[in-house]
Amino acid sequence: MVVDILVNGIILGGMYAILAVGFALIFSVAGIINIAHTAFYMLSAFLILIATEYLHWSIFPAIIVGILLTIILGILCFKILLDRVKEHQATVMIMSIALAMLIQEILLLQFGGTHRGMDPFVKGFVDIFGTRASYQQLFATSLIWVVLIVLWLWLSKTRMGNAIRAMSQDAETASLMGIDVSNVYVVVMAVSVGLAAIAGAVMGPIYMISPLMWAPPIVVVLASVVLGGMGSIGGAVIGAFILGFVETLVVFLIPGGSFMSGAASLSVMVLVLMIKPEGLFGVFFEEERL
Repeated sequence: MVVDILVNGIILGGMYAILAVGFALIFSVAGIINIAHTAFYMLSAFLILIATEYLHWSIFPAIIVGILLTIILGILCFKILLDRVKEHQATVMIMSIALAMLIQEILLLQFGGTHRGMDPFVKGFVDIFGTRASYQQLFATSLIWVVLIVLWLWLSKTRMGNAIRAMSQDAETASLMGIDVSNVYVVVMAVSVGLAAIAGAVMGPIYMISPLMWAPPIVVVLASVVLGGMGSIGGAVIGAFILGFVETLVVFLIPGGSFMSGAASLSVMVLVLMIKPEGLFGVFFEEERL
């Protein structure tokens, strides 16, 4: 059982981590609380499903096109809906919720409320100390770590990464220093949605997909970002893995735990915030940064 908990906790934590990093990134730079973030995760999975099952494309072109289309739609939604009201967080939250619901209802009209499975694009299983894990699970977890490491290097070592970090500190000062603020916002939104799209692509074959699949993860993603510290990318990753393991432990050790996993995650977040209000690795709210 210990190996089962470790394997499943790493897989679930990895999914939450890549989603939480994307959410934390756009919040740190633009101050946008994008509740529709996991709707793009869902949209990516459905676009790949459409390409493979209805258009009969092979899996890898379907993944590439699905991720790119999701990114393009995310940028369009940002420019048309969120960019002009990004200074008003309550308005942004309401609009992003409406956007997520719109995507959900369109998918419900087209596909109904049933759960659907996607064929794994890495087939086969491996035995890990008596625990059976699919190659798809191992591939998804490995790819997520590669993506997170590449993102960290990009933010740390490149000119655009430095611009993003500067804007997360003080957008007005960054603008005065000659940084193209509007361009950085678009790039950050593209990266944020791209991370969600990658998660949908690699996790779609592991978990059943449905037009309602966006809702449970957004709660845990929010909790991960708050737990790790608002504005801390590393904190979001650690918070995501903590909550991933908490949910896995609850499911494996408590009868009927699958119905309590979300509540357990939120309880852990609340307990930590009672002791450390800024989160595990965050700074005080008026000084939020990457």
